[in-house]
Amino acid sequence: MATLARSARRPAPRLRVPDALLPWLSVLGVLVLFDVLPRIGVLPENHFPPISKTLGTLADQFTTESFWKAVGNTLQGWALGLGIAAALAIPLGIVIGSSRLLYRATRGVIEFLRPIPSVALIPLAILIYGTGLKSKVFLASFAAFWQLIVATLYGVQDVDPVATDTARSFGFSRIQRLFRVTLPSAIPYIATGVRIASAVSLILTVTAELVIGSSGLGRSINVARSGGDEQLMYALIIATGILGLALNTIFVLAERRVLHWHPSHRPGETAA
Repeated sequence: MATLARSARRPAPRLRVPDALLPWLSVLGVLVLFDVLPRIGVLPENHFPPISKTLGTLADQFTTESFWKAVGNTLQGWALGLGIAAALAIPLGIVIGSSRLLYRATRGVIEFLRPIPSVALIPLAILIYGTGLKSKVFLASFAAFWQLIVATLYGVQDVDPVATDTARSFGFSRIQRLFRVTLPSAIPYIATGVRIASAVSLILTVTAELVIGSSGLGRSINVARSGGDEQLMYALIIATGILGLALNTIFVLAERRVLHWHPSHRPGETAA
């Protein structure tokens, strides 16, 4: 009887879902929701087609040359914008962050220019560069530049002063301190800044294609909208989301590989 009483008091085993499956279950739930709501009339089907039809249209797009050409044009603008921003912002951020005088002198300018929305510069970009590739590269690089320079400045400013003083006491030159102390400490900040700037560069590239009409996924979305093809429009929007997710995943994996020595990327450890 005692055994029966203990078994009766024992809580029933809980169904535990693996953590790796939770994001996919939420995605599946959203897909099912947006497939059911238009079919039962909660959402107007002429403006919100069931997601299954949209995904079918997207699958058809994967077999067309025009789709991949648009993806290539978008990636070209994204890569050039991010590359130019990185080539300018990272060295400049290291130089400014390494000098207290330069940092105090330029901080006001940076804080003034950084909040300016890049889309507000679209008329200027059209005026100077027209409606081609140069305009969207200018907008993408401008937006990504501030993400990168701020991250680099924070990384350089966060260097442990004890480590810097120790290197100086051992007779390290300024260049040696830069490569042996400053950069290893700042690289995690710079890597995070590059990953965030990548997303910003893609957003501004697609925005420029939508507004200016430069070749790419953004212009394809606008053409589908103006032609009344909602399924194609939503399919291309989903394609931009997939592209952004793929690029972010690549940068996350690269960051883990490059920073495998950092505490934040070691299992069971957290950054100090």
